[in-house]
Amino acid sequence: MRWTFLSNLYFCFDRSFEREHASVLAGRIRYQFGDSLSEEGHLYRLRRNTHRLEKGLVSRPRKPVFAKEYIAETVVSFIKLQGCELHAGLDISATLQWASDVLSQYFLATENGNDSEIALQRELFEKVPSVNARNDQLKAPKKRDLTPLSFNVEDMLQLAIRRRSIRWYQDRKVCRKSIDRAVEIAGYSPSACNRQPFEFRVFDDSDLITRLSSIPLGTRGFSHQFPVFIVVIGKLRAYPLARDRHVIYIDASLAAMALEFALELQGISTCSINWPDIKDLERKMAEEIGLEPDERIVMCISAGYPDPDGLVPYSQKKSIEELRSYNQL
Repeated sequence: MRWTFLSNLYFCFDRSFEREHASVLAGRIRYQFGDSLSEEGHLYRLRRNTHRLEKGLVSRPRKPVFAKEYIAETVVSFIKLQGCELHAGLDISATLQWASDVLSQYFLATENGNDSEIALQRELFEKVPSVNARNDQLKAPKKRDLTPLSFNVEDMLQLAIRRRSIRWYQDRKVCRKSIDRAVEIAGYSPSACNRQPFEFRVFDDSDLITRLSSIPLGTRGFSHQFPVFIVVIGKLRAYPLARDRHVIYIDASLAAMALEFALELQGISTCSINWPDIKDLERKMAEEIGLEPDERIVMCISAGYPDPDGLVPYSQKKSIEELRSYNQL
């Protein structure tokens, strides 16, 4: 407790965390306006609660009645988002179809629980016209595909060894289809409550790359020849509570690693570029790419076809013994 008090006192004068504080507050405001959720707040709440319902549906043993504390708000968000057009014309139809299928399975699983609140929410849900407009594939819990994969752990090890931080690239355009394929794969990375609070801002225009890639520290001397420059952004608007402020870094980093592996498999090398919290650089990048107040840069990535004559640092990795322990308290 003593250190908590002293640290609170210290950071009244040290402003190192002020940008994070401001972004967390901006995210909470973006999530909820006054007593009402914003449209984005409804979207993130629906994604989170739909995932929570799925966890309840796959529980063993499954309870006859569950999710009573949040089923009403889930149905409210589902209804609110019908016909909703979010900014930038984002298509949320896949999310709504997923939520619809999971809610249908939920109400089917709890119909014998004889709970009046759940019965009321079932009635409200079934009045939504889109509920009966099913597609061919049910987006709800199912048994896992156990078909053996065509590659094994040794193949994965070779991919991990092959993927290095490459700083020198060929003067060759990277096909957007290859980048999009990698982003699609990155989108399957685990994410807390499936909210996926991140975005890959991809730049392949040489003038924009020149302007942006020189902003991070550590790119001096080689940023001028990046074929692709990616800024990974976390969105704090996905969370109503400050306790989740670090999740953007976890989820975005998991996705970024998958992105880099997916690019490597297509012959496209990458370099992860550190983004320390430096006030002037934060402001400059935010102004250049138009960041919202709740958006935080997680990292940057360069990408391109590797120059066969370029050298690569050896970068000795830690041994298994240094990285792992079992049952150590």
